[in-house]
Amino acid sequence: MSAEAEILDELHRLRSRMPQLTGALAASADGLVLAQDSRGVEPEGVAALTAAALGIALRLTDATGQGGFRELLVRSDRGYVATYAAGPSAVLTLLAEGQVNVGRLHLEGRRSSSRISELLQATAQATAQQPDRPRGQPPAITDAPPLPIRPTSPRAGGARSRSRHRGTGEAPTT
Repeated sequence: MSAEAEILDELHRLRSRMPQLTGALAASADGLVLAQDSRGVEPEGVAALTAAALGIALRLTDATGQGGFRELLVRSDRGYVATYAAGPSAVLTLLAEGQVNVGRLHLEGRRSSSRISELLQATAQATAQQPDRPRGQPPAITDAPPLPIRPTSPRAGGARSRSRHRGTGEAPTT
């Protein structure tokens, strides 16, 4: 069974354990869909937005010295969007109804993200051990950096600079 099929199977099992989930999506940290089990949303769009939110979350954890990214929870009028790190280069995003038990959502989301991480690692190791890869194809990367790839900030200490209006030297008003 391929990694995508196994990840999709994990998403199906997760949704069967938690009927309040309205969608589940596994994506690479850069926003490419690995597998999805959701209706009513555009998976590519959700994956891209998840990557953008992940970038902000990574910068926030870096700026505050809170360590590596683990999870992100967004609460809206109608429910939740929860994103969990799934190994060094993937995330699991869950969409849930408003009446979901958030503790259970975290428990199940963490378990599934761990399982997805294991599946991706096993696939990467199996690919790296295959001696018959096509010519010109680089070997699979098995020692990928951990997910919290911290963006380098050009400003030390997180200080904010204020831009000035051209010609006036005054700070913009909002």
